[in-house]
Amino acid sequence: MTSPDTLHASLPDVLAGPLLRRLTPDRLLIWLVASRPLTLKLLLHPEGHGPRRLTLNDARVRRLPLGRHAHLHLIDLALETPLPLGVRIAYDLRIVGERGDAGIADWAPHLLHEGARRPAFVLCEGHHRLLHGSCRRPHHDGPDGLVRADAWLAERHDTPEEWPAWLLMTGDQIYADDVAGPLLVAIHALIRRLGLFDESLEGATVADSQALYAAESTYYQREALLPDVTSSADLRERFFGGVKKPVFTSANAHNHLMTFGEIIAMYLLVWSPMPWRLVEVTAPSLDAEKTETFAAEQAVIERFVEGLPAAARLLAHLPSLMIFDDHDITDDWNLTADWEQTAYEHPFSRRIIGNALLGYLVCQGWGNDPDRLAGPLDEVSTLLEDAAPQGWLPAETQDACIRHLLRFEGWEFQVPGPPKLVVLDTRTRRWRSERNPRRPSGLMDWEALSEFQQELLDAPSVIIVSPAPMFGVKLIETIQKLFTLAGKPLLVDAENWMAHRGAAGVMLNIFRHSRTPGHYVILSGDVHYSFAYDIRIRQRRRGPQLWQITSSGIKNAFPDTLLDWFDRANRWLYAPRSPLNWFTKRRRMRIRPRDPERARAGERLWNGAGIGLVELDDQGRPSRIAQLDARGFDVAFPPPPDKS
Repeated sequence: MTSPDTLHASLPDVLAGPLLRRLTPDRLLIWLVASRPLTLKLLLHPEGHGPRRLTLNDARVRRLPLGRHAHLHLIDLALETPLPLGVRIAYDLRIVGERGDAGIADWAPHLLHEGARRPAFVLCEGHHRLLHGSCRRPHHDGPDGLVRADAWLAERHDTPEEWPAWLLMTGDQIYADDVAGPLLVAIHALIRRLGLFDESLEGATVADSQALYAAESTYYQREALLPDVTSSADLRERFFGGVKKPVFTSANAHNHLMTFGEIIAMYLLVWSPMPWRLVEVTAPSLDAEKTETFAAEQAVIERFVEGLPAAARLLAHLPSLMIFDDHDITDDWNLTADWEQTAYEHPFSRRIIGNALLGYLVCQGWGNDPDRLAGPLDEVSTLLEDAAPQGWLPAETQDACIRHLLRFEGWEFQVPGPPKLVVLDTRTRRWRSERNPRRPSGLMDWEALSEFQQELLDAPSVIIVSPAPMFGVKLIETIQKLFTLAGKPLLVDAENWMAHRGAAGVMLNIFRHSRTPGHYVILSGDVHYSFAYDIRIRQRRRGPQLWQITSSGIKNAFPDTLLDWFDRANRWLYAPRSPLNWFTKRRRMRIRPRDPERARAGERLWNGAGIGLVELDDQGRPSRIAQLDARGFDVAFPPPPDKS
């Protein structure tokens, strides 16, 4: 048997990262997971300026244990002398060891572009060029938009003026509720290899995480382990026509992640190629049908893994900002008041949701605004440090931490411009229906919308990140509304801004406010296709201009035939002179779609994995909107012809 010391010696020092998070001239946030606590040095080489060497002491690095051989390093470095804007800044994270220092070129050469000695970043003077996208589903059978973005950036290696200010990840960075069998096998293998923390599971059909991983139903049958309580019988009747279903509503919950260890392993495996070198993926004992499914998924996952060096390289070069959507936690997260009541009242479903939110906090949320999240992070730090001696998360501390996190308000954040960047939380501060708890909640409640309005007042221009489009495809929204009226909103993922009259009305009034005279670019994802609209406020001579720009997904797509049918039917049913359009039009808004250049005549929706690119002029207006299709070509969305 291999001793723990020998096992540790065989592990790489760095498991994932570095990921560049929020970077400013006077503060750098960098995320990294290592197999042991590391002593690090950061070297900075700004072009045209002298190099800087900085020792990352305990005041600059927060080290959190995730397991016996997994340690999160949150690097938060304040700089007395600001870094220059608009130039390439090469950097190196050097691991200090007894035999000398080792740099990124030694321990992660895949993070270097061809011919480069170090990775680099650029601090842009404004938000005038952005990459944005959502929905990166590892077992979608298609290419990865992050790989395409890495190739695009490599072509601009020596032209820092063309680098984007941010990579905006606008939701569903992981799919906690929809996991391929081979990926779940890899997750469990990595948990064992790294000794990620175990936990007890109250209210489950298994006692703890070890029993969960060993259960016969752990692969492709996890819906049998999900909560199924008597109190939700009336919900099942309304949502599913009486068919016995668990609290969780995802149609793909067969491998739903449940434990904190599974969540952490998922992040490592979708952001870095290094953990895949530590595990072997062999099919468990399955019936013939599931064995066939496993083999098909494994082929797709292997292609996904081949692209991970490029995806990791992109995340090591571009500063990234992230916000959650439903699949980061679970499908239909907080969709209705009934869903919330049922899911949060059961200890096991509350734990599953809470574990995913804990993972989001330490892997995504921290890097957006660590000061705003300082309180929750302190509490999670205590939980993880208490778990380290025995390798088990203390149940009472974990439950208390989750309760506090579920009540936390402050996931949204802003970044000064120009233009100002406002990122919305459309998941945890919902406007619940007062008339019927089965109806979809508004994406933001009145108080959250009021705070949002304050961020916009008197701004000359603003970039808004709303995970779900504020202005979507009318036909699809109508279908969602019909299912809602039939009492089955969960069957069609009926989440859009117009699904709740109160939230929709307040949102539209915000844009019509007399003190919002500027330009507003709305960046969204979620829907698994891409489109762009130009929007003007009617009856306002100098009213604001809005642009709804949607890029989805990074590695996901809508069924081709179905989207083509929706696109054609939407153009016919909601044509400018159609009676149906007249009765449903947003009367004080003039909305004009942009037709993608490569589409067939009349098509307005682009279906293909990739990453969005938007370039803004000095007034915050889009000068270019494009989709960098993961198949290797660009799709432009030129302005519609002016017919006024």
